[in-house]
Amino acid sequence: MDIARWWMFFWAYLRRPPWESGLTPPELLAFLEGRAAGRALDLGCGTGTNAITLASRGWQVTGVDFIPSAIWQARRKARRAGVQVRFLVADVTRLEHLSSGFDLLLDIGCFHSLSARDRLRYLREADRLLTPGGVWFLYGFLTEFSPPGIFPSDLDAIRGLFRLLSYQEGFDRNGRASAYFTLQKT
Repeated sequence: MDIARWWMFFWAYLRRPPWESGLTPPELLAFLEGRAAGRALDLGCGTGTNAITLASRGWQVTGVDFIPSAIWQARRKARRAGVQVRFLVADVTRLEHLSSGFDLLLDIGCFHSLSARDRLRYLREADRLLTPGGVWFLYGFLTEFSPPGIFPSDLDAIRGLFRLLSYQEGFDRNGRASAYFTLQKT
């Protein structure tokens, strides 16, 4: 893990990071509509907003983030919401302590911030943790040149492990190209 990246996120969570809206994206809510609850893993869960939404809909949820203060805030929010979520301080590229069997992997803005080397580790972990037929719901910036973003080479690596079910391209509130991907483990 890049120590400069860790410190940047650490300091951001001492305040309210710009990516922490406190709202579950409508795209995720639409995805969950009519879907049976199961076992979910929120990768890069931040302060737990989306993990709490999943738990309130009957999902058994584990949320991981590498910033302790984000996890502390997530635990506090879950208690206030009256839901059970297992929150862990962990690196999304090193989740050996978690067993496989997740029906849903959720990533709202984590993968696109990783280094190229860490993206490959992340993909290996995602493939190991997701059940056959399980779904990976992924949001990220799209780019061809500079991070953060999902590069065309990332999409090639992802397609090698997962089948694309849906793709919704758009722009974030700052005008950056982004997309929601729904992928399935084959």
